[in-house]
Amino acid sequence: MAVLGLSFKKLSVERKESPKGQLNVTSNTNITKIEKSKMSLDSKDQDAVKFSFEFVTEYEPKVATITIEGEVLWLDNKERAKEILDAWKDKTKVPQQVMIPVLNTILAKSNFTALILSREMGLPVPLQMPRVEPKPESK
Repeated sequence: MAVLGLSFKKLSVERKESPKGQLNVTSNTNITKIEKSKMSLDSKDQDAVKFSFEFVTEYEPKVATITIEGEVLWLDNKERAKEILDAWKDKTKVPQQVMIPVLNTILAKSNFTALILSREMGLPVPLQMPRVEPKPESK
C-alpha cells in the first residue's frame, strides 16, 4: 500500500585517513529484518510492517566508512502484511511491488544523509553528481 515513514537508528562515520589519489566509493543497502510493527492503528483491517535496514558507503582503499541503520514502516491490509512476513520468514524475499518503494525510500533518505555526513567529515561526495559536458564540435 504505502510507506508510512523512515527513521534512523544509527548514523556513523569513520575516517581512517585523509583521502588522496583515486578513490573507489561503493554503497550497499541490506534489509536486515522484517517484522510486524507494534503500533496501534485506527483501522482493524490494516497492519504495519517494519523493515530494518543497513546502508553502508565504503571509501576504498580503506579511507572511510559511513554506516546508516534505520527502519521503514509499511502500511498494508492484513492479508498482504501476512504475505510479506511469511515470504521473508520462508525465503528472505519480499514481493517486488512492496520492495521497490521501500528500497527507493531507503536510498533517497540514506544517500542524502550520507552526502551531508561526507561533507562534515571532509570526504568526497559519495554520489555521482550530474556534470555539464561540452558538446563535441561538429564539422
